[in-house]
Amino acid sequence: MFWQIYHDIALVLILTQLVFLFQSCKNYGYALRKSRKKRTGYKPRTWLTVPCKGIDNAFDKNIASLFNLDYDDYYLAFVVEDSSDPAYERLCRLKEDLAAGSKAMDVFILTASIASGCSQKIHNLLYSCRKAPDDIEVFAFADSDACLRADWLSHLVHPLRKARHGAATGYRWFVPERNNLASLALSAINAKIAQMLGNTSFNQAWGGSMAIRTETFRKIGLDSIWQKAISDDLALSYAVKKAGLKIIFTPACLVASYEETTWPKLFEFARRQFMITRVTTPGTWWFAVICIVYSLTGLWAGAAIAICAAVTGAENLGLYITVPILFLAGQILRSILRQRMITKLLPDDAGRMKPAIYADILAALVWSWLLFGCIAASAFGRTITWRNIRYRLVGRTETIILDRTVKKD
Repeated sequence: MFWQIYHDIALVLILTQLVFLFQSCKNYGYALRKSRKKRTGYKPRTWLTVPCKGIDNAFDKNIASLFNLDYDDYYLAFVVEDSSDPAYERLCRLKEDLAAGSKAMDVFILTASIASGCSQKIHNLLYSCRKAPDDIEVFAFADSDACLRADWLSHLVHPLRKARHGAATGYRWFVPERNNLASLALSAINAKIAQMLGNTSFNQAWGGSMAIRTETFRKIGLDSIWQKAISDDLALSYAVKKAGLKIIFTPACLVASYEETTWPKLFEFARRQFMITRVTTPGTWWFAVICIVYSLTGLWAGAAIAICAAVTGAENLGLYITVPILFLAGQILRSILRQRMITKLLPDDAGRMKPAIYADILAALVWSWLLFGCIAASAFGRTITWRNIRYRLVGRTETIILDRTVKKD
């Protein structure tokens, strides 16, 4: 009886794995095709907000990339909590050095004050958006830990020329500052998630590289939604999709984030990200759970069943062996595809990413278990620490600030 049932299950597993491989190849082709195009036609007046807290890795390089955007009609607004933040003085100095050579129409360094009822990041974003002139057509957002290519803004706003496109997004790609194992692991598990973005309806916006028309921003009531939210991007994604609009992934807006981490910081970061997802968009979190369980079960349970079939002399042994082989080949092929993609999208960083590339491909099975552990850990609790502030996530639109003085070692 078992073998009769598993025969049909094996066929389904093989078919779905082939579908996933096909989708990965489609995403790969989409990323390369779209990133090569020149975006010169649609250049709306844009208000670019960059929230800052503390000094990130490669801070000066990242900030300089914002000044060096090849875009004629944009304002650049940096926003911190208050002038005591270490980033404030550094931003003032960088503005003095770089503003004269920038195409930005004007550069602002804003102080938003202390948040209440939402994350400090969202509070900063809202404060900045309220300062925008009335003729602004697009709100764009970038993170201070991201390094942008010169045509980033041109690519990011391009999809917004169509009314049915509610928002446009890129994503981060962690480039290890130091090739310790934790930093390589961070790059690998993040790459798995980045690879899922493409020409699909499943895209989610990422706050470090996203844009939305001001008209859409107001129409969907994002300013009201953000006032009690923890996550800028997931709240935006939910509101945009609820309004029946699409989120468009722009591959040229995949940005380098130069990072060095440790195992405790890695687990804290991953658990926080998935916990925010669980509370804000539970459907997306469950999708991640199903995907990782499917991936691990197909390989390891499939291998165990294939061995059992060989030992007992069961029929259709070739079919049963095909399941774990295809799952293993699929994981390796997908890691090769995403690493080939990123070397083409971030050619200047290709050399320094070689250890991360090899780690992703050769240890693909290890990273799947690590990702499973991070997702499983996020299933419990509702308290997170983010940029030294501790929050309790009550619901999608309810956040409580517990402590603003959390110290990090």
